[in-house]
Amino acid sequence: MKLSELLAQAGIEYAPGASDAQISGICTDSRMIKKGDLFIAYRGSRFDSHTKIPEAVNGGCAAVICERKENISVPCICVPSARGAIAPLARAFYGFSDKKLKLVAVTGTNGKTTTTYMLAEIFKAAKKKVGVMGTLGISYSNKFVAPELTTPDPVYMHSVFKDMADCGVEYVFMEVSAHALYFDKIGGLVFDAGIFTNCTQDHLDFFGDMKSYAECKKLLFKERRCRYAVVNSDDKLGIDLSEKLKNCITYGLENPADVFAVDIEERINGTSFVINLFDELYEIRLGIPARHNVYNAMAAAACAKMLGIGTSAIARGLGNLKSVRGRLEHVAKFNGADIFVDFAHTPDGLEKSLASLKGLCKGKLICLFGCGGNRDRGKRPLMGEVAAKYADFCVITSDNPRYEEPFDIISEIVEGVKAHTNNYVTVTERESATEYAVRLLEPGDILLVAGKGGEHYQEIMGIKHSYDDNTVIKKIIGD
Repeated sequence: MKLSELLAQAGIEYAPGASDAQISGICTDSRMIKKGDLFIAYRGSRFDSHTKIPEAVNGGCAAVICERKENISVPCICVPSARGAIAPLARAFYGFSDKKLKLVAVTGTNGKTTTTYMLAEIFKAAKKKVGVMGTLGISYSNKFVAPELTTPDPVYMHSVFKDMADCGVEYVFMEVSAHALYFDKIGGLVFDAGIFTNCTQDHLDFFGDMKSYAECKKLLFKERRCRYAVVNSDDKLGIDLSEKLKNCITYGLENPADVFAVDIEERINGTSFVINLFDELYEIRLGIPARHNVYNAMAAAACAKMLGIGTSAIARGLGNLKSVRGRLEHVAKFNGADIFVDFAHTPDGLEKSLASLKGLCKGKLICLFGCGGNRDRGKRPLMGEVAAKYADFCVITSDNPRYEEPFDIISEIVEGVKAHTNNYVTVTERESATEYAVRLLEPGDILLVAGKGGEHYQEIMGIKHSYDDNTVIKKIIGD
């Protein structure tokens, strides 16, 4: 594609008469540059990639998009925001493939992954070809791409959209994180539906306060971005959204809603309830436990119904989903006890999982968890308080310490725990902590291993070491 054509399609001005170039790719990382690429340089919070423009030119880039004029041997186009130009350029380069797909976005602090997987199963039950994009990776047409970011960067995202469209995918269910909204990674996309799950404390290291975090979540529902909005009527931000948005569908259990559930029965191996789906009643049987998964199921069902899927297919699809990796996943039985792995890494997420398991536990409820380093420190004692409130015994350990000392993180968690109980122990090394917790189990007990969920690594001092809670647990119990 010619540079002038690409810029025109992306809505970026290009000086008439300026030298044109053939563009064979788009790149934002000078280390990955290929001959003929368009290199986009921008100022980030920690790094200014304008300093890498000479490296990109030497690597064979055909042109540069940046925010200040550079004296280089290839065409240089200055724009007010180079970061803001990435999404429109990527859309144009990959032929606006997103327009060939029906997109559904899910945002919220918790529940995004499970909701997207529920949607995928529902639409599969309706004989639709689907793709899923999120924290657990990207899957479609018997292809799987390992996860990197919850919402991929625009260049990669649009390359995947093109391949999805080429493979005949009809619907894509994607998680949209607050960071993706802040950086407008989804610029230009129009969603057939946008789902809001909830907004509770997380990422305050980046957003600073809950008001800023909530305002960022709202960006998914700005004018003409979503044809339908599906929001949680039991969440404070959800209530605000439902009062202001057009074409808004609500779901909930506590406040009036378009979609709600009754006769909820929770079991260790699943949950059953009767859903009222726009005044149509249907019995739903989930293969995954917990009340918060009833919320996720209602969100998915409401969205699917609005997009034309029949209620029987919705029920079949929800029943077909037996587990979601690392989302309150039952991974083993040991010595008459049940072991769950969950991604719960916020106070609200941990409370919901522990509260559900507490109601199902016939013995002791043991909770093993930690908190990530170089992230929102304020939630550490709060998570400690939650664990102390619900669990009979807590094992406090490392999560992804990143560049912090694990013991310092653990100490901040313990401040919350010891204000309510002395029934805890600290074990810095996660595998050792897991073995300690497993050896405590007796018949009727439940162990929740929380925080990392389906992650396959533990990040320590900038290095991602291979680590998987499921694998570690099965090794310990000899499975």
